[in-house]
Amino acid sequence: MSTVTHPAASAPNTASAAKTNKKPKVGLTTHLLAGGAAGLAEAMCCHPLDTIKVRMQLTNMRRAPLAASNAAMPKSFLGVGQRIVQREGTLALYKGLGAVVTGIVPKMAIRFSSFEQYKSWLANSETGLVSTSSVFLAGLGAGVTEAVTVVTPMDVIKIRLQAQRHSTVDPMDVPKYRNAIHTAYTIIKEEGPMTLYKGIALTALRQATNQAVNFTFYQEFKRMASKFQNIDELPSYQHLILGGVSGAMGPLSNAPIDTIKTRIQKATSIAGESGWTRFVTVTRDIAQKEGYAAFYRGITPRILRVAPGQAITFMVYEKVKGWIDLWNARSANVRLPSEKYA
Repeated sequence: MSTVTHPAASAPNTASAAKTNKKPKVGLTTHLLAGGAAGLAEAMCCHPLDTIKVRMQLTNMRRAPLAASNAAMPKSFLGVGQRIVQREGTLALYKGLGAVVTGIVPKMAIRFSSFEQYKSWLANSETGLVSTSSVFLAGLGAGVTEAVTVVTPMDVIKIRLQAQRHSTVDPMDVPKYRNAIHTAYTIIKEEGPMTLYKGIALTALRQATNQAVNFTFYQEFKRMASKFQNIDELPSYQHLILGGVSGAMGPLSNAPIDTIKTRIQKATSIAGESGWTRFVTVTRDIAQKEGYAAFYRGITPRILRVAPGQAITFMVYEKVKGWIDLWNARSANVRLPSEKYA
């Protein structure tokens, strides 16, 4: 089994290692700041693609009176995006962004810090090395952790906002949900607080598989690239490329889960209906009424959303983390392995 090394789980220094070359342990604050900056950059750049993806996944969910308009609904992600802009305005592509931005800092902080924590627990106690399977398990744990703490309620709010078809340029067209806070308040008032956790099992499964695949491929690609070039730190453009490639793997592995989750979270809660009943009903309806290909509806914009999103996330995260590490090292008069001096 191949292994990957990480600063948080690096092998102990030998007695002959110079004290000035010891790399400081990365703390939670570093993960918070670097992860938050990365998440904010990713959300601002890629949210329109997520809105298009949600609209495509919700196609064919309207009632019979709207069947005629459904027939004219574009099937390509570019066509759906153009339709949204024409009918609702350009800002409609950013519906639900408030919910995403509000949760992005804790989400990314939890993702990266929990991943590093789980990885350190799974590291070899003698060598400090982490196997590929342990990285995969750490990614699973990080995905479940972020899903339970942040992602599920954020997704419910975001999807309710994105599902609204109203004009953002017509002041007389007042939607039911006005912003993230108002959406959360309305959902809690009308449907109860537990509605914010609708679809939590599927969200946890989606996030777990996403982060397990994402972190595993990224860490392996990063290790191989560093070894091939014989360098400690990769340049930013390589983090961008590796993050984009690894980010595309997750959506391909769990597209049906994401589609079912989106349908469940968009629907209004029904009293007495269990989560399993909702899951079975939605899954059966999609398969019987729309065909199995419908489970992969929105896969193109999702990959186009997630892959560049992860590319931006990893590039910005590594860059900001490097700046913080450099600042901390200089403050402590410690030289980092990758630091260049004139």
